[in-house]
Amino acid sequence: MRLSSDLSNAIEGARREAGAKPYSILVVDDEEGVVESLAFALEDDYHVVTSTDPNAALGLLEREEFALVIVDNIMPEMSGVEFLKRAVEVRPAAVRMMLTGQANIDEVVRAINDGRIYRYISKPWEPDELRLDVKRALEAYGLASENTQLASALAVANEKLRAENLFLRREVQGQYSFENIIGASPAMQRVFDVMEKVAQTDATVLITGETGTGKDLVARAVHYAGSRREERFVAQNCGALPDTLLESELFGHKRGSFTGAHADKKGLFEVAHHGSIFLDEVGETEPGMQVRLLRVLQDGEIRPLGSSDTRRVDVRIIAATNRDLKKAVEEGRFREDLYYRLRVVEIELPPLRDRVEDIPALAHHFLDSACEQMGRKIEGFSNSAMDRLAAHVWSGNVRELENEIQRAVALAGDEVRLHPEMFSEEVRGATSTRAPRVSGRGGDSGLPDETDLNLAVDQLKRAMIHAALEETGSKTRAAERLGIPRQSLQKMIKRLETAD
Repeated sequence: MRLSSDLSNAIEGARREAGAKPYSILVVDDEEGVVESLAFALEDDYHVVTSTDPNAALGLLEREEFALVIVDNIMPEMSGVEFLKRAVEVRPAAVRMMLTGQANIDEVVRAINDGRIYRYISKPWEPDELRLDVKRALEAYGLASENTQLASALAVANEKLRAENLFLRREVQGQYSFENIIGASPAMQRVFDVMEKVAQTDATVLITGETGTGKDLVARAVHYAGSRREERFVAQNCGALPDTLLESELFGHKRGSFTGAHADKKGLFEVAHHGSIFLDEVGETEPGMQVRLLRVLQDGEIRPLGSSDTRRVDVRIIAATNRDLKKAVEEGRFREDLYYRLRVVEIELPPLRDRVEDIPALAHHFLDSACEQMGRKIEGFSNSAMDRLAAHVWSGNVRELENEIQRAVALAGDEVRLHPEMFSEEVRGATSTRAPRVSGRGGDSGLPDETDLNLAVDQLKRAMIHAALEETGSKTRAAERLGIPRQSLQKMIKRLETAD
């Protein structure tokens, strides 16, 4: 019997590409004529190794890699089932086929269970059918090998991804730690005190303060210092979206609930389950949204748009606003019950004008950051430049200061220090409204008697540094007393000594 042309074409597909390494096949049969016949049928396409001794064949299996093992069922020294059972232990990935001239059901079941055979080949066999069976067996081997490699590569990739995620999570936690919020002023110390206490609880937090004071940074620091640090932190600016879109963004929606809702979508409250959600500019919400937020705070339940089912969420809520919510309540623009639900603990961030002593440390921090981003090497500020920064009102607070430093670094060119002419016109025109009073040669006025501004500033710095060192007894505590980093104090002392 001959196969059809389609089957012949399929067999031709078993022939490997020129130069490709063929699969290795082990043929075991106690009859010399049988192994020679099988080798003759397969050796054009594969590397065929034959053996008439099953024990010697097991030795070959241990030493060489075989993709396919073909063994006779009945041999005097060892049955085919016993051989394949031992072969599984040596080469578990190899495909196993059995030759048989007479097989009963019990032998078939035993061979399948113990030898885990892929297929029986009946004696006598038809060569083309044999080659087709072998082709399919080796395709199965190739797919299994490929899957094993892919699974191994996937495991490696998953482990790498897990390690990277862990690294990034720890990096984020470090980035938003309390230590990265700069401020040694009494006003900021009070903020830190409240943050440290509230971070260890699940209390709802309301962060208030002018635009640019760092409310987002404080919210993240509270989350990453608390028990939910390993869970998600999600943020949404409530003033950035219309009420309907904001509702969908926070609570999710069902498919078809509105035009464009082509699929179900989880809201941020569900995404943040077991974590924290930051509702920035919560004072911008409309009355309808305020009612829905109140329900989450009271019952811990949300209902997606277009759904009649409610879902429970375990989320810590941190809200922020630059508005006077108490005044908004009095004017009827904000729900009183929601106000008090949000204001379990309030963290009020002071404007930069009320913490002027923090400006040098903030300025140096932003300078280092900008230099790293832009590849610049700028050592610091001239005295007059720092005076301008300290004198400016900073209506945009810390964010405005950061932007100003970035602008100056971009315009600095090859300069090693920032000078007033690199600042914006608004900052260049700043004049201080604070008159320092120190003991010196300035008589009752309390001002240095130098007529040159730079020399007068240096004289004032010397006096303040000397007083701080005398009072604290160490440079570290003196730097804290002056509200500047210890490194900045050391640089300042060195420069002032050189100037002498």
